[in-house]
Amino acid sequence: MSNFRGSVQILQAFFWYAVITHLPTPRAAHEGWGFLLTSRGLYIPFPNVSSAALAAATLAVIAAIALPIWLGRTSRLSLPVGQRGGIQLAGAAAALACAAVVLVAGRLADLPLLDFPALQGLNLRGGLRIPPEFATLAIAIAIYGGSYIAEIVRGGFKAVGKGQVEAALSLGLGPWRVFMLVRLPLALRAMLPILANQYVWLMKATTMGIAVGFTDFFMIVALTINHSGQTIEAIGILMAGFLAINLSLAAIFNRINKAIALKGNQLRG
Repeated sequence: MSNFRGSVQILQAFFWYAVITHLPTPRAAHEGWGFLLTSRGLYIPFPNVSSAALAAATLAVIAAIALPIWLGRTSRLSLPVGQRGGIQLAGAAAALACAAVVLVAGRLADLPLLDFPALQGLNLRGGLRIPPEFATLAIAIAIYGGSYIAEIVRGGFKAVGKGQVEAALSLGLGPWRVFMLVRLPLALRAMLPILANQYVWLMKATTMGIAVGFTDFFMIVALTINHSGQTIEAIGILMAGFLAINLSLAAIFNRINKAIALKGNQLRG
């Protein structure tokens, strides 16, 4: 991990771009489980459904993740927190079932539910194509940012005192419940402020995509300046866009940090 943190991020982007663009051609693509990996990008199966059904199914999947968390924390249920596993599992299963029903109901007529990529002529058709430029940017940011986030998470868990863990074990809690009820909440309180800064920085690092030809927000603004000459207006739009995204991320993390903060433990003037 230290090797990734110690090297320049744009050099990592160039390295991954060279690796991806030297993958096999579509005729010799690596294939597995309906996925095709080539120098022209990654082709994955994609559902033949309407955009409205796809959006509704996406919301249902998000609900399948958020609903168990809410059921485990809400005070509206009379069951103890440790006995809500069945309700949480049922809520997630119901949300996933709704997503499946929406996808089936929104299927386009006379087409299969899944569109698999296949070789037609000299190119691949069907499915969803992830271009090499986007894959390069995603891999470079994920590895470079992940190396820093891993260190932040490690430091957060090391900040949890041994006495608190030993106290939980002395109460008869198992290792998993000690982790979920003691170690993880305390580590989150320690690592969340630094994680917020890291994610805001990673959002700014997406402008690196212009180096590998990815048409991101920054490149669109740059092209607008070149074609229209409206430099001040375009730079203003760029600043407003990044400011809105970064302030939104900061507001979300501040809200989470305030929700999990230990009450009555702050310094008073």
